[in-house]
Amino acid sequence: MANYREIITKAVTGKGRKFTQSSHTLTPPNKPTSILGCWVINHQYKARKRGNLVEVDGTYDINTWYSYDDNTKTEVVTEETSYKDTIRLRYRDAEQINDEECDVIVRVLQQPNCLEATISPKGHKVLVQVERELLAEVVGETKLVVAVNPDGLEDDDFDLDVDDEEFEDLDPDFILGDEE
Repeated sequence: MANYREIITKAVTGKGRKFTQSSHTLTPPNKPTSILGCWVINHQYKARKRGNLVEVDGTYDINTWYSYDDNTKTEVVTEETSYKDTIRLRYRDAEQINDEECDVIVRVLQQPNCLEATISPKGHKVLVQVERELLAEVVGETKLVVAVNPDGLEDDDFDLDVDDEEFEDLDPDFILGDEE
């Protein structure tokens, strides 16, 4: 009959991901004539676990380059935008020991990115579509059960030595192949 041991270790005990598209409205100081470019920079975020969810609070800057005054002048308007994403943990380890003492790791799979920037129907604002994707992992203590061999390991279990006789049987042209 085999012996078993319970090992307590840190492991990923929860995992989830979320793809989000959001709309933002920017108000430039001048009435835009056309959009020349739009980009998202300075993405920052913090995360915390709340029950079966991970909440991510983040910010990023939306920069929109536009022309105004009948395409005779240009300007860049920058606006800091905040967001709150809630990521549902789809994988959860039921054996997690202490749910409160865990680490939350969030990785950005898709940095916030401008999909489209358009002038609003009334012509005074800029409408920006942004997408982003986040992966959340919860690292906590969990219990593993392993079988133990009371006799230990024998040297024959890991006999990986190569004898000189085995080298003699090798074909030196095997890797090179036929070059004709």
